[in-house]
Amino acid sequence: MGLERPVKESKMCTQLNSRQLIEESLNRYYSDDIREALGRFPFNFVITDPCLLDHPIVYASQGFLKMSGYSTEEVVGRNGRFLQGPDTDRRTILKIREAISEEKSCQVSILNYTKNGTAFWNLFHLAPVFSEGDGRVIHFVGVQTPISKFSRSSVTNNVSCSRPNNCPAFVENRLLNHHTSSVIYFGSCRREFSVDLSHSGLYNSLAEEDNAGLEEEPACEAKESDKQKAIDAGNRILFELTQFSKHTGKTVLDKRSNSADLVRVAPISSSLSIALNRIHQSFVLADPHLLDMPIVHASNLFLQLTGYSRDEILGRNCRLLQGQDTDQAAIAQIRQSIVAEQCCTVRILNYRKDNSSFWNLLHTAPVRNASGKVAFYVGVQLDVTGIDEDEHQDKGMTPHMKQLGAVGAVRVAVRSLHGLGSSR
Repeated sequence: MGLERPVKESKMCTQLNSRQLIEESLNRYYSDDIREALGRFPFNFVITDPCLLDHPIVYASQGFLKMSGYSTEEVVGRNGRFLQGPDTDRRTILKIREAISEEKSCQVSILNYTKNGTAFWNLFHLAPVFSEGDGRVIHFVGVQTPISKFSRSSVTNNVSCSRPNNCPAFVENRLLNHHTSSVIYFGSCRREFSVDLSHSGLYNSLAEEDNAGLEEEPACEAKESDKQKAIDAGNRILFELTQFSKHTGKTVLDKRSNSADLVRVAPISSSLSIALNRIHQSFVLADPHLLDMPIVHASNLFLQLTGYSRDEILGRNCRLLQGQDTDQAAIAQIRQSIVAEQCCTVRILNYRKDNSSFWNLLHTAPVRNASGKVAFYVGVQLDVTGIDEDEHQDKGMTPHMKQLGAVGAVRVAVRSLHGLGSSR
């Protein structure tokens, strides 16, 4: 019984931090009135944050809620897999997945499901939102338009649909499949990247499912005029985001900027960022090929541990955690291991943003790409202040074992996904 209270408190703390991160996702880049401004649009759309764990929805329009049958509380903070259904075409999954990996716009027709299980054809338009400062994708906008039987394209005539009965606007009710291994990304059918699956293995797995007993058939197509309307809706939303971001000094754009900061810090791809965000450990990724070896990825737990925001960390060297009492011998040991391209574990005194100190059990390791060359260095942190390292265990795992597990997960993600959609 004595163990139940800390577990519940830990879950509550995690949920609180998650809610705060979701709230800050829009507040960080846009002025206070952004939600009110977005609420005036009549479109069905969502905004998601690929920098947060599980790539959650951080804003859902009233049109989207009415279309899907869900409430704001049921949507915001969740990945859009709840729109998944048994007859969603796996070929479309690949199209959307590739667009996200390459950080580009795309438009597809896809079979989605409402809360009560009713299936409907959806014209889905995806668009990335880039930070002008460092070129990272900070959000995705997904505009969704149900395709009625009156708005289908006449170009494909009687073969305009790959479903029975020539694709009625709403087909028979079905139960939502919450236990499937596929993950739908706000109607785009993006399968989640998993750190224990390689990119090629994941692709082949999907391809085998798609081709099993199926002949390739065209999807239910919307009219060209509706496709253009969806593009226009996305552009209007992006324009509004850009205008409201200027008030905060963190301008966003609909395309990656060729600014000077991009030379200093090349962003990692969204697909790699999504995979790294699934690793529950405090860690950073630094790029040894850039000047001063800047941090290019920081986990949410690292931000919680140090008190810094993501904007304050990215592009800076890890030395910002050092202070007046940090052991220079430990620093030299870390530097030597980097030169030798070797792993290193040290117990070092570091400092948070508020200047409070903590003992950090730091493990650094080189992370190689598929060709065997060092692409990054990962640093995994563990606050061991007041803890005996030799005695402390969590579920039978020593701190070092947990760090090695995190390093292994990072290495798999980098080897599988590094370079997809990268600006480099």
